[in-house]
Amino acid sequence: MAFVLKTFGRLQLVDEDGNDVAFPEKGLLLLAYLFTTDQGSADRTTLVSFLWGDADRDDTLATLRKLISRMKARQIELGINILSSQGNMVTLDRGSLSSDILLSDTEEEVEPFSRLKQLVKLMDQPFLGPVHSHSRRFQRWLAEREICHIALLGNTLRTASRLAQSQKEIELLKKAAVILFRTEPKDPDTLQMLIEIFQAEEEVASLRTYFEQRRNAILRGIAARTRSGDGDGDGDGDGDGKALGPTPASSQPKLAAAALEPQDIRIAIPRLVLLPPKNQSVRPQAGFLAASLVEDITIGFCAFNSLEVIAPYSAVQIGHHLETQKAFFERHRVNYILDTRISNTGDEVTLFAQLIFFDQNQIVWAERFSLDHMDLVKDRRTVARRIALSVSSEIERHEALREDLNPVAYHRYLVGRRHLARLTLPNLRRARKEMKAALGVSPDFAPALSSMARTYSKEWLLTARGDIELLQTAETLAKQATEARPDFADGYREFGVAKLLQGAFDESAEAMEVAESLAPHYADVIADYADTLVHCSLPAMALRKIERAIELNPLAPDTYFWTAAGANYALGDFEDSLDYIGQMADPSLADRLSAASWAMLGRQDKARVFVRRFREGNPDFDVDKWLSAVPSKEQWHKDLYREGLKKAGF
Repeated sequence: MAFVLKTFGRLQLVDEDGNDVAFPEKGLLLLAYLFTTDQGSADRTTLVSFLWGDADRDDTLATLRKLISRMKARQIELGINILSSQGNMVTLDRGSLSSDILLSDTEEEVEPFSRLKQLVKLMDQPFLGPVHSHSRRFQRWLAEREICHIALLGNTLRTASRLAQSQKEIELLKKAAVILFRTEPKDPDTLQMLIEIFQAEEEVASLRTYFEQRRNAILRGIAARTRSGDGDGDGDGDGDGKALGPTPASSQPKLAAAALEPQDIRIAIPRLVLLPPKNQSVRPQAGFLAASLVEDITIGFCAFNSLEVIAPYSAVQIGHHLETQKAFFERHRVNYILDTRISNTGDEVTLFAQLIFFDQNQIVWAERFSLDHMDLVKDRRTVARRIALSVSSEIERHEALREDLNPVAYHRYLVGRRHLARLTLPNLRRARKEMKAALGVSPDFAPALSSMARTYSKEWLLTARGDIELLQTAETLAKQATEARPDFADGYREFGVAKLLQGAFDESAEAMEVAESLAPHYADVIADYADTLVHCSLPAMALRKIERAIELNPLAPDTYFWTAAGANYALGDFEDSLDYIGQMADPSLADRLSAASWAMLGRQDKARVFVRRFREGNPDFDVDKWLSAVPSKEQWHKDLYREGLKKAGF
């Protein structure tokens, strides 16, 4: 009789008629793991770590022996021989048992539409169903399987999309696209492929409508959640039952522009400079076209009366003098910088463009354009128009967030933001002073409200005293920012941070999802979303997010690298954690994490250096008290941090 191990939907063993066959659940999980190992084998220590984590090794080895004994006895009853053991090794006979588990090396063996149909059927169900384990090895394996599944679906969908002809095949593509979008809703390559698939049926508009409906549904959910959180049942705090909406701009009169210094005034029309593309491609012809591409894009911008563009000659001159760029941008009141570079992504030549809001050193838009499947000499104007349209619309959207600003409030806000670039307690308090001054002039200024919220949540982190009032203040200010501007990503971002640090994981993730939906290329928002995922004990997902944020913001602030270090620590990659800490401008901010990482690597001498340095500034630090305040959704995550800190000597 033939048996099949099913891993999608529910982990189970079934016979040739599809009937469920009784088998130990841990045994089924062990079989699934062995299917993915080289030669179908693993040593007992590895299996113990996978099934039970770092529990007492002697006890778990004994438990494993009992499990294998039960599995062998059940094999005899069923008349099969799928598992054997010899010495320290346990081996699966893959020839005696089939499975639906997805292995990448089988991808090329099946015709693409048959393969895609199989993937759609499987991946429309959860992998392993409700089966779970707190073992770090299991968590890492599960993340690897997820990556493998997504890659298989994406590659197969990409291949099939080029071959689809019949309506049935196109319907299959759409089903697969929905599943892929569900697993990777923010991946730019995924979105691009989806658009191409729907373009084949001239349904781009419906796809965009779907994305917009999804975003609006999230916003309605946040609004409903915010209203339900108020004692009076509505979202504006005044008891009148109205839904969340923008509050009126400050009624205080604006000061006359003539009474202010030029640098205090927000210019009516934003200024853009396009820096010359850096050619990092191995194909010289791409570099030859760089100068004309710059000119074409600049000409494209001239079609818009909503922005001013620095002339190409000046842009090229300043593009070659990095040391004087900042002074040039300030002197000529440049608000936006379009930075571009031509490079190779695998075998493909691409143009990467990112739009930087200079006033805050903030990346507000980024996109990668393929230059591989077109005649650049002929089609560069098409590329140039696409970039010009995208950037102009993004600038208009970004400028809309800053309408009706009091110039004094805006100037104080910008000064305060500069202090937030480096996280120290004195800087946080300087930033808070400036934000208070901005709000004194314009009480409904959402950017100042959200930035002030940030000063309180970051103070909570730096002082490590567990002062709940700091987080409650941050939450209140962030909520005020979202009420003042429901379309302002930073407000939801800071609300999510404050909720996260109070242990409200689901509310935090929901707010971060809204923030990223409102600003999908905003590196700082993505970075804080990654931090939320770390605390939600989803380090693999967090690492992908923070790597995306670092790609968008290569000269990243310390918080990015700190988040990446925390994600790697949770994955057990302690050396990678230390590497990211080493990239921080002020690595002392992460002294606790450095000490724990070195201790987990068995380097007590290194760990003690960081323990001593941290204790100099925090003599009363207590591990258990601090961990009780720091949110971690899963207990294994908190236990891992405690283990490292205790080993280090805290």
